[in-house]
Amino acid sequence: MGRNTRKRRTPLAAKAVAGVAALALGGGGLIWANFYASAHEDGGHNRTKSRGAQQVATIDCPDVGQQLRDVPDRARGEVDGELASMDQQITDAYQRLVTTRRAQAGDGQFVQNSILGPLKDRRKVLIDRIKLEINRAGGKAGNDLDRLAGCTGRPADGQQGGGQNGGGQNDGGQDQGQDGGQDGGQDQGDGQDQDDNGNGVAGPVAEDFIDINDVQPGSRDLQNGLAANGDGGSTGTFTTECGTNENNIFNSDNLIAAPGVDNGAHHVHDYVGNQDNDAFSSDEDLANADTSCQNQGDKSTYYWPVLRLQDGTQEFDANDQGGGAEGNIGKILKPAQAELRFAGSKQGDVVAMPKFLRIITGDAKAFVNGNGNANTSWSCTGFEDRQVTDKYPLCPQGSQVVRTTNFQSCWDGQNIDSANHRDHMAFVNADGTCSNGFQAIPQLQVRLVYDIPTPVIENGQVRNPYAVDSFPEQLHKPITDHNDFINVMDDDLMNQVVGCINSGEDCK
Repeated sequence: MGRNTRKRRTPLAAKAVAGVAALALGGGGLIWANFYASAHEDGGHNRTKSRGAQQVATIDCPDVGQQLRDVPDRARGEVDGELASMDQQITDAYQRLVTTRRAQAGDGQFVQNSILGPLKDRRKVLIDRIKLEINRAGGKAGNDLDRLAGCTGRPADGQQGGGQNGGGQNDGGQDQGQDGGQDGGQDQGDGQDQDDNGNGVAGPVAEDFIDINDVQPGSRDLQNGLAANGDGGSTGTFTTECGTNENNIFNSDNLIAAPGVDNGAHHVHDYVGNQDNDAFSSDEDLANADTSCQNQGDKSTYYWPVLRLQDGTQEFDANDQGGGAEGNIGKILKPAQAELRFAGSKQGDVVAMPKFLRIITGDAKAFVNGNGNANTSWSCTGFEDRQVTDKYPLCPQGSQVVRTTNFQSCWDGQNIDSANHRDHMAFVNADGTCSNGFQAIPQLQVRLVYDIPTPVIENGQVRNPYAVDSFPEQLHKPITDHNDFINVMDDDLMNQVVGCINSGEDCK
């Protein structure tokens, strides 16, 4: 059931985009527009403005990956690659959107005719390939996938809700398109905000932040229907200590959703635990790797998108794909604390996780997908009875920013992954039970604590904001935060984890 290393994908269009970026900025990153601010207004540096613009601000595409169910194992590598290509197409179309503002102002049909129409045609080609690959491998791909080819433009003022596109995360990136970003940043137009180094900033904006004092206590139950310790259940815990990425392992790959694809996430991840976790790592690589965990039996990989302070800092990836070249700019903030805990079920014992089980929680595309799979909570130390999912908290002096994620804890009992990387896992019901024959496994709970200077909001602008890395078209919205895990504990340690939880002990 393990995965094999897949052939490295080196998309030509991705190289072309990087070349365009170099031409546009003399070797610097792509220019990404902020549609809330004007380059002609005072105080534009290190600021984003709250005024919502009426122009099309981003691209909303149905998440094809979340609609896939019947994908034979031998077709998954190719299908994941095609899905990654779709993500690159969206990135390229978004770049073209933000570098053709003058043309859009002069032609009300420019976005549809020059961006969305061609994007639909290119997506249809990839959907046809996906259907062919599924059918060749003995699966059955329905023609209803064709309806997912078209994308729409949408303003950035306000979030789409309801998860109408199926929700979910499908990080990936490879391009099949030919004309994404042809303008090369030469037609910037208005509505552009830049940091002190001339990099464009596509969010966050003032409306993405909230004073933690304005969040009502109990506003979001941290368990949210998830497994929790309780009477009659498995009340123990197991904490694994794996550090805070002291070895500075960062990349913009996604081994779960885009295996074998360079820059599959289009944003940078922080890694703790396993020290060999790029897109080309096989299960054997993971099993043989070093680990940052104190318990050397835990070679699991734990990863999440980095937080950045948009203060004009030129990070190591300032000109790279996944970093500054895709709008992820500023100083990378590693957590001051990274607490990784496994908890039990309030309805009974838990069973062992299978080795190499993959779990994605949260949704990297929630700004356009809707909040159906959004899961991370934001808060501040000393205020953790106040949780919010769609805002970044403004913490008082002396208080730290907290990101908390509780993973799905019901497993189908058979698969370490699924076609859409979600169906093999589920959240518990409101009463703590698992449905449809699923089994309760230890629930991973991740709590990350950060020392972040509190942004200042003045006159509808936020100065030096912090934000989670994201796909470019997701505009760094907090709702897009997500977390990933691959279990690589040895059998002895996993049995110890299960034993501690089921016996009511708190172990490390």
